[in-house]
Amino acid sequence: MKKRWIAWFALALLLATAVWSVAVEPRWVVRRDLAYDMPGWAGPPGLKVAVAGDWHFTKRGWWRVMTVERARALVEEINAARPDIILLPGDFISDRDYRPTEAATPEDEIAGVLGQLRAPLGVHAVLGNHDYWHGPRRFKSALRRGGIEVLENEAKPIPGTDLWLAGIGDHSTGHSHVQAALSLLPAGAQALVFMHDPASLRELPRVPGLAIAAHTHGGQVFVPGIGALIVPSDAPRSWAHGWVSHNGNTAYVTSGLGVSILPVRFNMRPEWVLFTLNAAPAAPAAPTPPAATIAP
Repeated sequence: MKKRWIAWFALALLLATAVWSVAVEPRWVVRRDLAYDMPGWAGPPGLKVAVAGDWHFTKRGWWRVMTVERARALVEEINAARPDIILLPGDFISDRDYRPTEAATPEDEIAGVLGQLRAPLGVHAVLGNHDYWHGPRRFKSALRRGGIEVLENEAKPIPGTDLWLAGIGDHSTGHSHVQAALSLLPAGAQALVFMHDPASLRELPRVPGLAIAAHTHGGQVFVPGIGALIVPSDAPRSWAHGWVSHNGNTAYVTSGLGVSILPVRFNMRPEWVLFTLNAAPAAPAAPTPPAATIAP
């Protein structure tokens, strides 16, 4: 009797977990507020940087989650946070047979929604592997028509600041050329470096500032004590989500907003991130040792 009760309990727990992982958590987006104090910060104090990656727009909301309607609600939420600059680290589309209903092409429909994002220092994007598979030229053109600047292995100064912005192409499709982007940075410049695939971090030399990546979805399933079960990247599994330190750089890998392959998330909520960047407090000066006394 006891064994049967345990079996029924285990079955009920398994079913509840399955329902949660498919019906609830993939749609339970969190706004993650992160403060980062940077040594020698040269940017404006309290700079707000919004990061929203891996949208994966779909016409199959029951499967891929991110419908146009859900995306519009997220755009409104991000705008309400009043970020100074917005970074979109790729993978805008999901369905390969995406059939637009509000524009002539899939990329124009997606750009029409994301083009409503607003930030005084601009909205900037890099392309992800799904966007390259769909058609990079079409996506770049559509996003630019929507007022979103696309950086592919390029860097530019952020107007009105001493900061630079560098965008790295997607690693998994062979478009990551880190040195090409960083060659445009002045020596010693602080930069926000963003990319789709965190595997590009392996090639990133020391750059003062903050690096951002997406692509992994945090593995979508994150088991306590084990971590992400699957990471679709050449990056280490430990880089699936959160803060990463490598080669003197500090980076953050976002879990993204959508899903891929399977509509499942467990212990890895979809997110968009609002960073607030400030100067790190100066270390207290070491006490001056007393002068040596020479005995007469």
